[in-house]
Amino acid sequence: MSMQDMGKPSNKPFNKKSEDRLKTFQKPSKKPFKPPQKLNNNVSKGSLPIQLEDDVPDFPRGGQSSLSRAEVDKVRAEVDKEFETGNMVLKKTKKDRKKNVTRSTEDDPGSLFADGNSGKLPRFANKITLKNVTPGMKLWGVISEVNEKDLVVSLPGGLRGLVRASEAIDPLLHEEMEGDTEGEALSAVYMVGQLVSCIVLQLDGDKKEKGKHRVWLSLRLALLHSSLTLDTLQEGMVLSAYVKSIEDHGYMLHFGVTSFTGFMQKSSKDVSGDAKTVVGRLVQGVVKSIDRTRKVVNLSSDADEVAKSVTKDLKGIPFNLLVPGMMVNARVRSTLENGIMLSFLTFFTGTVDIFHLEKTLPTLTWKDEYSQNKKVNARILFIDPSTRAVGLTLNPYLVHNNAPPSLVKVGDIFENSKVVRVDRGSGLLLEIPSDPIPTPAYVNVSDLSDKEVKKWEKSFKAGNPVRVRVSGFRLLEGLATGVLKTSAFEGSVFTHSDVRPGMVVKAKVIIVDTFGAIVQFASGVKALCPLRHMSELEIVKPRKKKFQVGAELVFRVLGCKSKRITVTCKKTLVKSKLAVLSSYNDATEGLSTHGWITKVEPHGCYVRFYNGVQGFAPRAELGLDPGSDVSSMYHVEQVVKCRVTSSIPATRRINLSFLVTPARTSEDDEVKLGSLVSGTVERVTPNAIIVDVGIKGYSMGVITPEHLADNHGLTLMMKSVLKPGYKFEKLLVLDVENHNLILTAKYSLVNAAQQLPADASQAYPHSVVPGYICNIIDTGCFVRFLGRLTGFAPKNRAVDDHRADLSEAFYVGQSVRSNIQEVNSETGRITLSLKQSLCSSTDASFIQEYFMLEKKIAKLHYAKSSNLKWVKEFPIGNVIEGTVHEVKESGVIISFQKHTDVFGFITQHQRGGSTIDIGSTVEATVLDVAKMDRLVDLSLKTELVNRHKENTDSQTPKKMRKRSAHKELEVNQTVNAVVEIVKENYLVLSIPDAKYALGYASLCDYNTQALQPKQFVSGQRVNASVMALPESSTTGRLLLLLKSNSEAVDTSSAKRARKKSSYDVGSSVQAEVTEIKPLELKVKFGSGLHGRIHITEASDDNILENPFSNYKIGQTLTAKIVSKSKVEKSNNIRWDLSIRSSVLADQSVVNAPEDFNYSIGQNVTAFVYKVDKDWVWLSVSRDIRAQLYILDSSSDSSELQEFQKRFHIGKPLSCYILSTYKDKRLLRVLLHPVGGGLLANGASITDDSEAVTSHISKGAIVGGRISKILPGVSGLIVQIDPHLSGKVHFTELTDSWISNPLSGYHEGQFVRCKVLDIARSGMGTVHVDLSLRSSLVASKGKSKSNRYEKIEDLTPDMVIEGYVKNITPKGCFIMLSRKLDAKILISNLSDDFVSKPEEEFPIGTLVTGRVVSLEPLSKRIEVSLRKTSGSKEPKADFGDFSSLHVGDIISGSVKRIEAYGLFITIDRTKSVGLCHASELPEDKSDSFETKYKIHERVKAKILKIDEERWRISLGMKGPFIDTNTDVGTPANQGSDSFIEIHSESDDETPSDDHPMLAEVESRASVLPLDVPMDETEDSPMDDEIPQSPAPLDNKTKTSENKVRRTKKKETEEREREIRAAEERLLQKDVPRTADDYEKLIRSSPNSSFIWLKYMAFLLSLNEVEKARSIAERALRTINIREESEKLNVWIAYFNLENEFGNPPEDAVVKVFQRALQVCDPKKVHFALLGMYERTDQDNLADELLEKMIRKFKHSCKVWLRRIQRVIKQNEDMVQSVVKRALICLPKHKHIKFITQTAISEFKSGVADRGRSLFEGMLREYPKRTDLWSVYLDQEIRLGEEDVIRALFERTICLELPLKKMKFLFKKYLEFEKSKGDEERIEYVKAEALKYIEKTRS
Repeated sequence: MSMQDMGKPSNKPFNKKSEDRLKTFQKPSKKPFKPPQKLNNNVSKGSLPIQLEDDVPDFPRGGQSSLSRAEVDKVRAEVDKEFETGNMVLKKTKKDRKKNVTRSTEDDPGSLFADGNSGKLPRFANKITLKNVTPGMKLWGVISEVNEKDLVVSLPGGLRGLVRASEAIDPLLHEEMEGDTEGEALSAVYMVGQLVSCIVLQLDGDKKEKGKHRVWLSLRLALLHSSLTLDTLQEGMVLSAYVKSIEDHGYMLHFGVTSFTGFMQKSSKDVSGDAKTVVGRLVQGVVKSIDRTRKVVNLSSDADEVAKSVTKDLKGIPFNLLVPGMMVNARVRSTLENGIMLSFLTFFTGTVDIFHLEKTLPTLTWKDEYSQNKKVNARILFIDPSTRAVGLTLNPYLVHNNAPPSLVKVGDIFENSKVVRVDRGSGLLLEIPSDPIPTPAYVNVSDLSDKEVKKWEKSFKAGNPVRVRVSGFRLLEGLATGVLKTSAFEGSVFTHSDVRPGMVVKAKVIIVDTFGAIVQFASGVKALCPLRHMSELEIVKPRKKKFQVGAELVFRVLGCKSKRITVTCKKTLVKSKLAVLSSYNDATEGLSTHGWITKVEPHGCYVRFYNGVQGFAPRAELGLDPGSDVSSMYHVEQVVKCRVTSSIPATRRINLSFLVTPARTSEDDEVKLGSLVSGTVERVTPNAIIVDVGIKGYSMGVITPEHLADNHGLTLMMKSVLKPGYKFEKLLVLDVENHNLILTAKYSLVNAAQQLPADASQAYPHSVVPGYICNIIDTGCFVRFLGRLTGFAPKNRAVDDHRADLSEAFYVGQSVRSNIQEVNSETGRITLSLKQSLCSSTDASFIQEYFMLEKKIAKLHYAKSSNLKWVKEFPIGNVIEGTVHEVKESGVIISFQKHTDVFGFITQHQRGGSTIDIGSTVEATVLDVAKMDRLVDLSLKTELVNRHKENTDSQTPKKMRKRSAHKELEVNQTVNAVVEIVKENYLVLSIPDAKYALGYASLCDYNTQALQPKQFVSGQRVNASVMALPESSTTGRLLLLLKSNSEAVDTSSAKRARKKSSYDVGSSVQAEVTEIKPLELKVKFGSGLHGRIHITEASDDNILENPFSNYKIGQTLTAKIVSKSKVEKSNNIRWDLSIRSSVLADQSVVNAPEDFNYSIGQNVTAFVYKVDKDWVWLSVSRDIRAQLYILDSSSDSSELQEFQKRFHIGKPLSCYILSTYKDKRLLRVLLHPVGGGLLANGASITDDSEAVTSHISKGAIVGGRISKILPGVSGLIVQIDPHLSGKVHFTELTDSWISNPLSGYHEGQFVRCKVLDIARSGMGTVHVDLSLRSSLVASKGKSKSNRYEKIEDLTPDMVIEGYVKNITPKGCFIMLSRKLDAKILISNLSDDFVSKPEEEFPIGTLVTGRVVSLEPLSKRIEVSLRKTSGSKEPKADFGDFSSLHVGDIISGSVKRIEAYGLFITIDRTKSVGLCHASELPEDKSDSFETKYKIHERVKAKILKIDEERWRISLGMKGPFIDTNTDVGTPANQGSDSFIEIHSESDDETPSDDHPMLAEVESRASVLPLDVPMDETEDSPMDDEIPQSPAPLDNKTKTSENKVRRTKKKETEEREREIRAAEERLLQKDVPRTADDYEKLIRSSPNSSFIWLKYMAFLLSLNEVEKARSIAERALRTINIREESEKLNVWIAYFNLENEFGNPPEDAVVKVFQRALQVCDPKKVHFALLGMYERTDQDNLADELLEKMIRKFKHSCKVWLRRIQRVIKQNEDMVQSVVKRALICLPKHKHIKFITQTAISEFKSGVADRGRSLFEGMLREYPKRTDLWSVYLDQEIRLGEEDVIRALFERTICLELPLKKMKFLFKKYLEFEKSKGDEERIEYVKAEALKYIEKTRS
């Protein structure tokens, strides 16, 4: 609140120019100062400049005032008073001017003085007022309001400043900020009570009304920190900054300047207290460190530290760096009259006014507390750069950097407030007893009493209690302003919040103008009395007599909105005793109240009440006489008493009645709207036909003339012949008005009585409903239905031609067919369309009514005579005789002997070319009879005359003849007719195809009556539909409907809508079945329209297996149209029909449109309509699809294998919804209820693929498909969901421990698996552990072999099994289960010496051992494979040969293979024998190393036993071995657990040492293990290859090398197998004839390779057509699941047609179009593109690529292909293609696309463009090491060493995780090693060490 609002304004206006106002108190006195003459000369020229130069003294010091003591006291009192009110205007009386009073500038409180060290001290402290606020001044304030477009800031001195949204937020942060609008952004960044530093931009003054000033501020740090540089910053300084971005560990800051940035680390407490920190928020922090090289300032966010930090004068802070809110250490220099002067930061002085002292309630002795040189902590309150004046505050709350509490509200009354201080001439300081602490309040002198009191100081003493009312509050000072006046407590209105609508108040008129009067309440609150409320009657100008300025009148409050109060002076309203209606919720039925009319319409009056509430009184409730006009009884602004009849608060609608007592009728006698009644005409008036309806409680019925008929021409004729006594059989009740029924006789409304809506809830969109036009305006037409329900048709929807004039296209009362477009349920508004293209008739009711009414009118016209008997003599279609009366140019007039007053007429067209003479007798056919005109239209055409004669000559009875005449015609049949006669309203037509039967068709329709009808000529052929066969209701006529009537008449849009049928949604039709498909019935209906009945619309029972089985082609069905939509890329309309009994039984005009209302877990029934490789596609309804994933269809592998056979087209399935995609109208379903899974476990998946895995839970049995067999013992990857795969551990493959558990599995195999565990990694990915063990996946099964998953399950010496996981020179690890691994030291691998562990124990080997030791805490398990104990056995045990004899045949296994022979372990012994190479079989002696394998079973004969040297010699030649002898041992008796005791023979022994000694020495040579074998994670044998960059250690490098070697071996083996297969195919199996190929095809029908070879073979024989037939056979034969095989055939087909097609281009396109229908479109496009590129058809390739870009615009691969072609052809287009691609591609594909494009640029030689692309990406993603790596690789490939090294230097300066930095250093080191520069290598190593030391510190 501004100072002007707090106190009484000064009596004397301040009439100065705006630019001089701020300088008023800087004018010099007339007597100059004695000191410096130069200054005196400058001053005398005028006022001091606002912006002073540095070398000129700010204000001169010294000099003596010439004021007397009395004058000084008077001026001081005035100054104090002016200062407190905020209007610091110096009062200069004429007397003062005459005395030539001079004053020193520092005594002038209207201006600000600067600091100075010389001269006289000032007497008053600086204060901020509107008079001395200047642009550029820096102020401290607190935010009091956060609005949508601005902020309100409370400033020092109670001033109020405004900040626009553009000045509150830095422009650099607009894009990053949250919130869609400015209001959202402001509320997110700022909050009420926040302290801010601001700078004054400008001041706006209001010349009309004094005191209305606006101070515009800016919070932009760019202005506050304009002089801030990195050099001026000091540690410990408090700075304000914007949050620029939110990082993981803190916030990036923006200080408003671009020379440096900041970073604030997150702390446990948020920087803004409880508020959430968002981008753009203003925060404060203490400077902790300054990185001058990187230009980054680090701040601390600790609020306590910020509040206690004092700015220190270390370097001498310049004046322009002082910022409001800065805390400084200060010393008291002196006390002033209203404050104190302080010195701070050595060079500066500032003042503190009395309201900013340390104590918020200072007494009169406050000066005693501030002795000279007292040290205090203060904060800067304001800074004026122009005068270098500084204001400070000692307020304890502000010093602690908090806004003072606001504990009182404006308007509060406090009884026991205590006087704290009495300021003479100024006012009182009070202590208000607020809770929890007292609040200071100041009462100005002018607010002490209503009367002027002299010497008021004596009436108030410190400590006295007073009663005070709060009138305002200064948020920054925490100071309330109060009022003690008696009048302030009396009025009911003190502030705007006290105002209530409907309250009666007294107010004084202060302004009278043309718009009304402004009045003021006793409290000063102002209100507006609008001109229309200054009198009961409608007036043009104010009534000066009553409304005189100063007059006090009584008003009633109308409303109060946004502090704008409106009142009324209408006498009836002011004195009303009825209830006040100020809310829609208060409008209860039966409530009586006063209101005033705001609008008068023919159909009723709009009435306004208090607070903007409005109601409507319909005409029936106005109490009018029948036929009288509303405006004759009521006028605008008339006050009326009304009664609420009904109200709907939600839609803000109130229905009123001016009838005080409602008419009461019993429910039995009440007539409902839409009911049919009969009535007799009582009288006919010019404006209405009054009928007696004979219903109790209703006096009469009224029919307006326009409601007598649908046809406009017949209404006047009908009215002219109506006489009292005529009875209307069917009349429709439209409305009830004053106990009178409003009726209509329109056939269109009477026949549709059941369909007419009486309420908006009964109106359905897209339905066609009859109605009548009740009003026409320029912008549209109003169409009424029952009661007052009215719809509006805007002009653009009323007519097809927008240029048409509505008043010419329609007339009031016209019958129309309206298409309901929209229904707003909240407002009840109905939007219609009257376009003929949408609302054309679907039957012949319009012309049928015409003929029936014409007959009635003729009967009424000739009622007294029997003059209509002649009509029976002229039946239509019969041949009669007549005499030619007269021959004219227009035709021939015929007379008849029997009826002389009836004439016939034959047009020239109907003469048939015959010659006619006057008086001759002719035979003519009756075409039409005009009863009123007594005229018969005849025809002499032979085809028409002969038709009747043929029918007459036959012996068929008359009735039968009449029926047979039209037996060929059917209703809704489309016929071709010939125009015979063109009448005024209809056409007479003949149908040649139906033996020239006569038909009648209307020229216009309901909605086109007022338009010019289409012109027809006799003989013209037209298309029409048969609508009704001749019967009594059609007056014996065949009624037709012209096709042109379903189109707009004579409009351009009619041509566009010509194909649209008159049928619409909701219509019931007879449809004929034309085709039966599995999912739909094809039907035709109407005039050649085709539609479909979807399988979901066939029956209400969707579980039926084949709902179409009972229907046959040609069968006619009754169906209802449920949907009508335009087919894409076509002008055709797709009709959807339904034969469901519930839909057919629905009486509503149309079904409500189907909503996508599905929830997860809901059960739905769907039908299979497509089955592809992985998905079953289902149809839930006409336009809602569902998909069932292959792996969700079953958990049985055999059923998954037969996936496509299990689901045939049309099969019904009961499904459960797993996920919904509303935009695509798609569901994902399961065949079983959805259970708790990943989402239930609290691990919801939010990855980019939006995988839905809520159905997968721990313990579930699921179906899976092996997607990858991992190398070694890594196990399998099994896919269990489209976006989720699980891993099967090597030990979970089989139940039993077998040597090669992977042998039974292959990629693509379906498996049944069990979910063992579900886990989420820190990166958000989900890991699923699966098991394929049959005992687990079986429904009831027990595990055959244990898998120990806990170390507690193991005990020492327990025998266990496991697979070798990894082997090292120091031992190996084995896997016991998916969670437990064990180590085996090399000494425990075998009882024998193991020289090569990797060969004897390869990875994956199954071993059996026993547990040696367990460490549960570290989960370390040690196992031994030795059969004996760990200690060495005596030598004698090794040499026991007692069981062996020379000549024995033994069996054993090969233990070791050497160049000189085989070492064989003998079964059931511990001995090993040697079979020398010379003793091997002859067929295997050559290269025996490759013919024998380790562990291979062999038989041998003992040749020699040397017990002394423990050697056994064996032989394996044929003669040695007796095949009949079998001394073998079981196959599982391995040799790994035996100790080798046999050495080489003497000849081959390397040394003469004892063999046992050699064994000991070899074991001693093994070094201790360097790595701890207990830690499996430390050993290089992880299951998976790490995805992150490898660290710089040898262990991981070794692991990577092993993996590479394994992959290389696998690749080489695969290549060898392929080569062998190809060689076999070329050498042995190459077919030579067609029969050979046929045999191969029969054996491998799905192999595209054989089919292509067959085609090539035929082409080599020039059999092109046969090759084509083979291609077609291949496409038919290859299984639909073998998509890639089929694609190969299509590609071959492309090449075939490209070579031999005629013409090639067209032939290729035809094949291409076929391939698109069955294959992946993208793959087919790429295949064709590849063919075009290979054959150098560049134009076709470019054309196809452009189509691919449009079709697959989201495909990165397509855009990259486009880039490659552009680079190959024209390099200048690359940039444009890149821009297009980035617009089309999804965001997540940008990196891949730009990376590949940049690589292509590098490869093409345009490195600069590639660099710019990489640099752009790295600016956005600086932490992506994969991007850095690719970039480096491209530069390395280019070979510019300086550029490469510069790039490497950039990478090693990044702040990335240690693992990523190791990768970059390693890459740098490898590059320098490749260059061989030792100095550079050492440099890189040194940099790496520096980085490691830095991270550790």
